[in-house]
Amino acid sequence: MKSVRSDRREFVKTLAAAGIAIACPGALRTARAAEGGHQEAEFAGYHNHSPADVRAILDRHGLSAPSTHVPFESDDQWKAALDAAKTIGHEYIVMPFIPAERRKTLDDWKNFAQVFNHAGQAAHDAGIQFAYHNHDFEFPKLDGQIPYDVLLQNTDPKLVQLEIDLYWITKAGQDPLAYFARWPGRVPLVHVKDSAGPPEHKMVDVGQGKIDWKRIFAKKDQAGIKHFIVEHDQPPQPFEDIATSARYLKSLEF
Repeated sequence: MKSVRSDRREFVKTLAAAGIAIACPGALRTARAAEGGHQEAEFAGYHNHSPADVRAILDRHGLSAPSTHVPFESDDQWKAALDAAKTIGHEYIVMPFIPAERRKTLDDWKNFAQVFNHAGQAAHDAGIQFAYHNHDFEFPKLDGQIPYDVLLQNTDPKLVQLEIDLYWITKAGQDPLAYFARWPGRVPLVHVKDSAGPPEHKMVDVGQGKIDWKRIFAKKDQAGIKHFIVEHDQPPQPFEDIATSARYLKSLEF
């Protein structure tokens, strides 16, 4: 029979291989989790498991899942997503992407801002916080304006918070600290993954790239960060890569 620790490790390896990020509220906790079993995860789909099954699996392995990625498609779909989120125990429901065909003009971004306000209100009413996860396509200017800025300016900060992906915002040539300062307390979640630098911006384990993590995390309180989510889009060795990132974060002692 497998030990609980061994079984838990295998479960986390499965999550990582499936593209589910490992989350934590701080670097020291991340490191302990990597050494003795991770404590949190962020979902992007449930891989044909029911919400009750997902909750049972998490409980069995002593894990929690503060956040999940779910696109808003319709009110009925969103209600079902929120119901699932409540069953599993998510605190945040994150819109992960805006399709290219729906973000061609500034008006498109303004329209999506209203969609986000609507989705955020429904989430708020269900006791869950809505957030938006960026890539790099939000930052090239349209008609002299940065679409990400237009989106944030036209959404209610209480209803629409941010999961800033620190890799993608860096790849886009932006400084996350500028957004922390402009929108204090609006960033409860960050994706922590590293870049080897321009021009290719190859994704690497945290601490093996060029992003200045000490500089960023020094402003974590201003941003309002509660969960630091270690992620790698195409990890060669998922569990080992997450552990490497966690060990580096521990060394920062933030």
